[in-house]
Amino acid sequence: MDWNPPVGDELVAGVDEVGRGPLCGAVVTAAVILDPLRPIEGLNDSKKLTEARREALFPLIQERALAWCIARAEVNEIDQLNILHATMLAMQRAVAGLLVQPDRVLVDGNRCPVLPMPSEPVIKGDSRVPAIAAASILAKVARDREMKELDLLYPGYGIAQHKGYPTPVHLLALRELGASVIHRRSFAPVREALALFEFSESERRQSQAENTSL
Repeated sequence: MDWNPPVGDELVAGVDEVGRGPLCGAVVTAAVILDPLRPIEGLNDSKKLTEARREALFPLIQERALAWCIARAEVNEIDQLNILHATMLAMQRAVAGLLVQPDRVLVDGNRCPVLPMPSEPVIKGDSRVPAIAAASILAKVARDREMKELDLLYPGYGIAQHKGYPTPVHLLALRELGASVIHRRSFAPVREALALFEFSESERRQSQAENTSL
């Protein structure tokens, strides 16, 4: 981490998101204000940590942070707004949900949502700023847990393994099963797979009708 804590009593929140790229499920965000008197060892970009390490840090962050909040934007919001604006909305919700209002917000990436306090983007912030790293861990663990639950409700897509990302397994399942209610229809691979599925279903029904008439 190459970020130096602010001098004085300024409260800084770190914000990050998980789930912009997947074809299904919500985009999940988190905001965290760390307590300098209760440091947490091992914070890093959630993608650089093992699942076991993320799971171990998850309750520590919740216990030791001055404030934290996990928020989201749902699939229908993603389809209505587009993924960028839905992500900004989810970030706004995470900051608004903090029980302690920060003086400044640092957001992973190259842009910030509109917030009532000063904010700035930090490129690769999840590996540079401890509060952003903590936020990335909360968001990642929360979303991964949710995807495992959704896999039980919508079997056949392999969601527990790929977490909704467009892997070959996921794309093949979309072509064979069609899109579920948790799939983002504004995403091109979902639209294309859905069109192929509907076409193949139409051909199947036509074939059945022809065989019945013979």
